[in-house]
Amino acid sequence: MKIKKPLQELKLSVPVQETPISSFLTASGTFHDGDLRLNQKGLRLISEEKESQSSESKELDFEFSKEDLEAIKVIGKGSGGVVQLVRHKWVGTLFALKVIQMNIQEEIRKQIVQELKINQASQCPHVVICYHSFYHNGAISLVLEYMDRGSLADVIRQVKTILEPYLAVVCKQVLQGLVYLHNERHIIHRDIKPSNLLVNHKGEVKITDFGVSAMLANSMGQRDTFVGTYNYMSPERISGSTYDYSSDIWSLGLVVLECAIGRFPYMRSEDEEERPSFYELLEAIVDSPPPTAPPDQFSPEFCSFVSACIQKDPRDRSSSSDLLNHPFIEKFQDKDIDLGILVSSLEPPVNYPR
Repeated sequence: MKIKKPLQELKLSVPVQETPISSFLTASGTFHDGDLRLNQKGLRLISEEKESQSSESKELDFEFSKEDLEAIKVIGKGSGGVVQLVRHKWVGTLFALKVIQMNIQEEIRKQIVQELKINQASQCPHVVICYHSFYHNGAISLVLEYMDRGSLADVIRQVKTILEPYLAVVCKQVLQGLVYLHNERHIIHRDIKPSNLLVNHKGEVKITDFGVSAMLANSMGQRDTFVGTYNYMSPERISGSTYDYSSDIWSLGLVVLECAIGRFPYMRSEDEEERPSFYELLEAIVDSPPPTAPPDQFSPEFCSFVSACIQKDPRDRSSSSDLLNHPFIEKFQDKDIDLGILVSSLEPPVNYPR
């Protein structure tokens, strides 16, 4: 006979609502937080003197509403939200539409508001453009620049390894994006990884996702996303210590080394049976010597670049500005290397960063 479990053993985990969502909604359904207003018509920032219509299109010669967009297909799914490839009905321009369900935990709400404000600021050529944002029925929609070759994760999935000349081009563009975020916007990205570095057919590499999706995913207890985010996290962040811009540099170093050797640096091989467990991985990142580029396989300049990024002590890591002048970057500066040739030969991406 099947024995039923006592009811008291069954527990339902309900998130604590720090502040009611109604506190951030007007009667008309507009989400507001400080000087930010977001609704179906778009986003604007309000100063004491005047309203700034920040929802105007960036680098577009036309305006549109969410109703002007038609969905083509879902190109990414995750606990942080859904990403669709959409087309403007009248103009034909393609965009990536990212829909995030609003989470009302205060820390995550503040992070979302910060990302929205970052997206409204003047854009760097190496940060993915957000053209519009909308709020409706508890969800925020971001109309993003469509990067048609997917992410760096899609690239290395197909080519397995990336040669040094191409890596130098990738590094230079990512570093230029980090210089903008660190020095001009005073922002720590917090989630630099292959799937957050997008590529288009012209060979342009751009940074996306300032950690909002990762925070949403972690708050929802999705272990796969949780692990993926922690893979590239610096030792000081994992151990709960204070951290700064240099934590992004550690992550970049792991990404670059992974692209070069064809596997995540803390994996001994691609063999599934040899993969470290989640806790073994965290212990290795915090306690073991950092991974290095094999000197018998790579140039001294590349090995030095990786070492300048992956230092256990954050004070020993080079800054994004200093790395732009590193011998590895300068080595290929005048070689006219076209990353577009490499990525254009690949199959279109199956998934898109989420």
